[in-house]
Amino acid sequence: MKSRNIIDSFNNAIKGLIHGFKAERNIKIHFVIALLVLIAAVLADLSKLEVILLFITIAMVIAAELFNTAIERMIDMVHPDYHPLAEAAKNMAAGAVLVTAAGAMMVGYIIFYNRINSLSLSFVRRIRNAPIHVTVISLIIIVLIVIMLKSFNFRGNFLKGGMPSGHSALAFSLFTSITLLSKSALISTLSMLMALMVIHSRYEAGIHTLAEIIIGAFWVCCLP
Repeated sequence: MKSRNIIDSFNNAIKGLIHGFKAERNIKIHFVIALLVLIAAVLADLSKLEVILLFITIAMVIAAELFNTAIERMIDMVHPDYHPLAEAAKNMAAGAVLVTAAGAMMVGYIIFYNRINSLSLSFVRRIRNAPIHVTVISLIIIVLIVIMLKSFNFRGNFLKGGMPSGHSALAFSLFTSITLLSKSALISTLSMLMALMVIHSRYEAGIHTLAEIIIGAFWVCCLP
């Protein structure tokens, strides 16, 4: 339907944006990432040029995802049955999103690298200089959090099954602690292999789903 005035045009554009946000998971993900990046930009005190580059890349990624969604909807409406050309068109549209997302990642990496590097180095120094009981307290906190989370999604028993995987959480927490406290790449690599063996055994035994293992493994990496 043709818009009668500029207000209708803006309303239609906003309706399309809201529809894409509600209907497409990837657009939700892009919005969340954009929000986190903008918060990081405020905290990092970026220059005007860096902020402009971030806004441009964020807009490009979201616009590409909206174009991809529009193309998919149009193809499904015109040709609901499978056709190799329809599949190729959808794949190329998805490829365009991938290209813009990869470009945005490179821009973000270049802008934030020096700031993240300096912050991570100071964080590692503080961890290495902290008393050993801080790590022990962190492990106890992880155990308590795992128990509380499992109480909301209880199945089996607390030592077997459930969200998240307690074994994965403890294994990766120990790996993170060892990596931060030791100065040896060999020790860090061996501890990572041990952690991977733990989560692999839980998955192969059918005790945990892949989602339970991933969540259990990676949310603890910032605690030790």
